Amino acid sequence: MYFPEGTQGVLEWNGSLVCYTIELPDLGNQKRISCIPEGIYVLKARESAKLGWHLHLQKVAGRDLILIHPANDAKKELLGCIAPVSQLTGIGKGSNSRKAMEKLRKIVGVPFERKEEVQIRILRRS
Repeated sequence: MYFPEGTQGVLEWNGSLVCYTIELPDLGNQKRISCIPEGIYVLKARESAKLGWHLHLQKVAGRDLILIHPANDAKKELLGCIAPVSQLTGIGKGSNSRKAMEKLRKIVGVPFERKEEVQIRILRRS
């Protein structure tokens, strides 16, 4: 769902709720200030000193280094990425993001271990 203050969604795996998501508002796919455009993206596991284990969306048109990583406030903590959250607490805000990220890691870990491709589909629901 898109709002002027931010974007929020539901992350499902095989039709079951995993967690909720928060992003920046839809500002026409502008780098570092907009949510991710709708589409299907391949996910790769990634680690960094700052974020720990997280996911990298491949080939987002006009963008680079688009990640799924923990954050509880899109406007304060995201630069065009997606944050998983356990609960939505406001537009572009949530809680227990690290817990939601760990849940997501356990789910995608199995296909990653099998060297299977993992995709995320971002779509608008009415």
